[in-house]
Amino acid sequence: QVQLVESGGGLVQAGASLRLRCTASTRAFSNSPMGWFRQTPGKERAFVAAIRWTAGLTTYGNSVKGRFTISRDNAKNTVYLQMNSLKPEDTAVYYCAVATTAQAMDDISSAGLYDYWGQGTQVTVSS
Repeated sequence: QVQLVESGGGLVQAGASLRLRCTASTRAFSNSPMGWFRQTPGKERAFVAAIRWTAGLTTYGNSVKGRFTISRDNAKNTVYLQMNSLKPEDTAVYYCAVATTAQAMDDISSAGLYDYWGQGTQVTVSS
């Protein structure tokens, strides 16, 4: 089992930047894909970004491409989400997750692939 702890959320103005951090409690799944999702009240959890440890392959949701960057530090069991040029519509609770049983051809943008989730961190962007 793995525990994920997110941090770095907060209240910022439009155009600002934030960096979210997600640290895993174990390296047991260090080769598993990790992703960031976000959710607003009354809506389903939406894909933001994901990264495969192998080759550092990344993928992004259309609404964040070019503004957000996902990266990882294997030595620290940590994945980051650098969010630039934030917009009010980016306001949400952001969750990180790990897909411990993912296979090479699985779609890492699918929330159903992920089996462990963090508690979430609130990001609020004011206009």
